[in-house]
Amino acid sequence: MRVTHGQLPKFRGLFFQNAAKWDLLEDRYNARKGKKKEKENTRLPVKLDGRVQAVSTPGEGLKESDDDWLEDEGNGSGENEEEGEEQKPQEEPEIPVKEQIRNAKEELAKLAAVLNEEPYANAGAFKALTKIGESEVPAIVTLSLVTRMAIYKDLIPGYRIRPISEDGPGNEKLSKEIRTIRAFEQSLVSSYQTYVKELARYAKTKKNEVGGAGIATVAITCASSLLTTHPHFNFRSDLINILVWKLSSRHPDTDFDKALSALIALFGDDEEGRPSFEAVSTLCRMMKAKDYLVHESVVNLFLHLRLLSEFSGKASKDSVDLPMESRKKQKKAFRTKRERKQLKEERALQKDMDQADANVLHEERDRMQSECLKAVFATYFKILKLRTPHLMGAVLEGLAKFSHLINQQFFGDLLEALKDLIRHSDSDENASDDPGVAAETDEDDEEPIRNPSREALLCTATAFALLAGQDAHNAKADLHLDLSFFTTHLWQTLLPISQNADLELGARSLHLPDPDAARPSESKLRSDTRENRVNLQTTTVLLIRCLTAVLLPPWNIRSTPPLRLAAFTKQLMTTSLHVPEKSAQALLALLADVGNTHGRKIASLWNTEERKGDGVFNALSQSEEGSNPFATTIWEGEILRRHYCPKVRDAVRIMEKSIMSNR
Repeated sequence: MRVTHGQLPKFRGLFFQNAAKWDLLEDRYNARKGKKKEKENTRLPVKLDGRVQAVSTPGEGLKESDDDWLEDEGNGSGENEEEGEEQKPQEEPEIPVKEQIRNAKEELAKLAAVLNEEPYANAGAFKALTKIGESEVPAIVTLSLVTRMAIYKDLIPGYRIRPISEDGPGNEKLSKEIRTIRAFEQSLVSSYQTYVKELARYAKTKKNEVGGAGIATVAITCASSLLTTHPHFNFRSDLINILVWKLSSRHPDTDFDKALSALIALFGDDEEGRPSFEAVSTLCRMMKAKDYLVHESVVNLFLHLRLLSEFSGKASKDSVDLPMESRKKQKKAFRTKRERKQLKEERALQKDMDQADANVLHEERDRMQSECLKAVFATYFKILKLRTPHLMGAVLEGLAKFSHLINQQFFGDLLEALKDLIRHSDSDENASDDPGVAAETDEDDEEPIRNPSREALLCTATAFALLAGQDAHNAKADLHLDLSFFTTHLWQTLLPISQNADLELGARSLHLPDPDAARPSESKLRSDTRENRVNLQTTTVLLIRCLTAVLLPPWNIRSTPPLRLAAFTKQLMTTSLHVPEKSAQALLALLADVGNTHGRKIASLWNTEERKGDGVFNALSQSEEGSNPFATTIWEGEILRRHYCPKVRDAVRIMEKSIMSNR
C-alpha cells in the first residue's frame, strides 16, 4: 500500500505510539518464556515398580503461538496485575487436628516397627521420631513422648555408651559391623539426650498452658520409668534432676507420688552405690536451696537406702570410720619390683573384666555408701539446728534408724541438739498457753500444727536409741554421756501426758474435729493417709518406748537405781487412772515386765510394813530422786481392780502377781 505524503504524519504517530509499548511487551514475553522453562525443570523423575520413569507435564508438546503475546495488547496495567495475582501459588489448606493425630500415629507406628526389626540399619529413624515430637498439637507431643519411651526401653543396652574419643584413637581400623554398631550407638545417645531435655522442659509445663497438666504428667511418668528400668545408662543425673525438681513441691499430687516411688525403687535396686549417691546429693542440694521447707516424705526417702542393712562402718556429718577388716585390707605388704609390676598388670586386667561383666567392686560401693551416709547426717543435723516443725518426726526417727551407723564422736553434738530441741519445745508449749500468742498463731493457717509433747518424746526415744545402737557401756565410759536430762524430762511430762485426749492417736490419724477446741487450727481433719514408714506411732507407743529405755535399758538391764524404779512405778500407777483403757493396759504390762526384773526393789510399795522412807511423797517434784517415792504406797491398784474394762482388771492382777513372785 502506498502512503501518500499527506498520510505520512498519521502513520508516523501510530508508529511512535506502538513503539512506547515495546519495552512492556518485551518484559511480558521474557516472563512467559521463563515461566515455561521453570515449569519444565521442576518435574522430577519418580520411582515406580522399581524403575525410574520421567513424568511429563500436562499439556507438554503443545507449542505456544508466537503471536499470542500480541493479543489483548490494548489491555491496561490493571489486567496485568490481576493476571500476576492469579499466577501466585495458592496456600495449602490446613489439615484438621484429628487427621494430624491419625497421621502421627501411623508414622510413629511405622518408625517403631522399623527400629524394632532392624535397629542398626535404621538409625536415622531417631531423627524422624524427634521431628514428630516438635508438633504444636499436645496430643501428638504426648504420643511422641510415650512412643519414644517404649522404644528406648527396648533398645538401650545393658551398659553405658562412651564417646568415641574414650574408646581409643580415631584412625584405628574397624570392621564394617563394628562401625555400624558404633554409628547406631552414637545416634541412640544423641537422640536420647534430646529426648531427656524435652522431658525436663515438658515436666515444668504449667497447668494454665494448653495441655500443660497432661504433658507434665506424661513427662514425669516417662522419666520415672526410664530411671527405674535403666539406671546405668547415660544422662542418669538429668533424669534424677527431673524427679527431684518435682519433689521440691510442698503440695503432693499424683506426679509427686510417681517421682517418690521411682527414687524408692532406685534406692532399693541399686547394687553399685553411685546412682544412690547422685540421688542423695541432688536431694540434699534441693532441700538446702529450699531452706528445708519440703514435704516430710522427701526426708523419709533416706530410710530406703540399702546402706542401712549393708554398710558396716561408722560415720558422722564430716568423716567415716571404716571397720577393722577394711583397714587390714588396706595395709600394704612388702613386694618386690617384679611382683609389683605383675600385680599392676593383673589389676588392670581385672578392672577391664569387671567393667565388661558389669561387676561391682565392694570398695567402690563402700565409698559411695560412706559419702551417702555423710550427706544424710549433715542434712539431719541441719534440720535439727533449724528446728523445722513438720520435719522433726522424720528426722528424729530417721536418726533412730541410723543409730548403729553413727560415729561416737558425733554423739555429743547430737545429744546437745536434742536437748536444745526439748528446751525449745517446752518454751513453745508455754508460749502457746498465752492467749495473745495463740491469737497470733491462728492468723497463719499455713503454719504446721506443732505438738511439743510429742516432739519431746521423740527426742527422748531417739537419744536412747542412739545409745542402744552402739556399745552403750563403752560409749558412756569413754564419752561420759549423761542421759539424766532426758530421764528427768520424761518424769515431768508423765502427768500432763496422761490428760491428753489424743493419746492413742497418731501424728496423721483421721479423726473428727473437736467442736469445743480452743483453737480452730487444731480442729482440721488430718487426712494425710500417705504411706510413711516413720512418725506414725501414737503418743502411747512413744511413751512406752521411752519408759522401756529408762527402766529396762537393753545395754544393762539391772543397772537401774531403786529410787528411779520406785518413783516411776508410783507415777505410772497414778497415770493409769487417767489414760484410756488400751493405754492403761500397755502401762500395766510394762510394770509387769519391770516386776519380773526388779521385783525386790519395788515390792515395798505394796506393803506398808516394809516402808523404808520417811516424809511425804511429792508427785510434782522436778526430779524423780526428789519425789521421795518410798514414803507412799500403791493404793491405785485397788481402784484399777474395779475398772470397767475386764482387760485392765486382768492386767492389774498379772502385774501384782509378777511383783510378789519376784520379791
